[in-house]
Amino acid sequence: MIIHLLGVPMDLGSGRRGVDMGPSAIRIAGLADRLTELGHKVVDEGDVGIRNMEALRVGDVRARYLAEIARASRLVCTKVERIVAKGHFPLVLGGDHSISVGTVSAIAAAARREGKRVGLLWVDAHGDINTPETSPSGNIHGMPVAALLGEGPDELTSIGGAGPKVDPRNVTMVAIRSLDEGEKVRLKRYGVAVHTMSEVDRLGIEEVMKVALARVADGTDRVHVSFDLDAVDPTVAPGVGTPVKGGLAYREAHLLMEMLSDSGLMTSLEVVEANPILDDRNASAVFAVELVQSAFGKRIL
Repeated sequence: MIIHLLGVPMDLGSGRRGVDMGPSAIRIAGLADRLTELGHKVVDEGDVGIRNMEALRVGDVRARYLAEIARASRLVCTKVERIVAKGHFPLVLGGDHSISVGTVSAIAAAARREGKRVGLLWVDAHGDINTPETSPSGNIHGMPVAALLGEGPDELTSIGGAGPKVDPRNVTMVAIRSLDEGEKVRLKRYGVAVHTMSEVDRLGIEEVMKVALARVADGTDRVHVSFDLDAVDPTVAPGVGTPVKGGLAYREAHLLMEMLSDSGLMTSLEVVEANPILDDRNASAVFAVELVQSAFGKRIL
């Protein structure tokens, strides 16, 4: 497989600085070499240029730094579309989770041209389905799923073409454990499948993933996986944008990725919210690399 790495060093969508260093941290942890060892060819596309927060205006406090996030997302969309057009695999490194607006919009645009549909597996502690009207913080990293479903600022919903990018019937969330009230309402209204950590505790990650994979694959031709490192418990990955206790254990996270690999469904992947400032000797970025290895075929035996 030919894998293209694309870094999006952006922390504008987050309420805490540092995730802009995530792509560098993951590269330093040896991502390209580890994927090459598995037999893949790796092409590093470098980073999308992001303007510094200090040089920007916040704008509307209900959607902070919207103009620059939208500009960067359009660039991400263009670059990912080019990778997909070559028939290669896009692996996008964040950055905060707002970058997924660009990534998924690109995948959806490519699918639309081919008359295909996209499934979205969202692995995260949070639902990220706020809009400026419901967000308690105005941080756009909590809004990408809403934008991909066609809700929110036009600057985001129009990227990659007008209208929703994914059908909520093919969106599944795993490892959820922190939702705002507005998000709960919206998730129920759209009928998005949400597998909380309580469900993972009761059923086990294997059973949860079987159901999740069946849903994202139902009638779709592409499956995008958006993996926020805060899905994992902070004891395993402390260096993340918005840590929440009670997340996936080390082996649960790996089994999730191994099942993705075994399924053969995943056609694009992004790993976001690595924050070296909060990390312990780059442990979270090293763990991110290990997870990506599992997703691309590494096994114990």
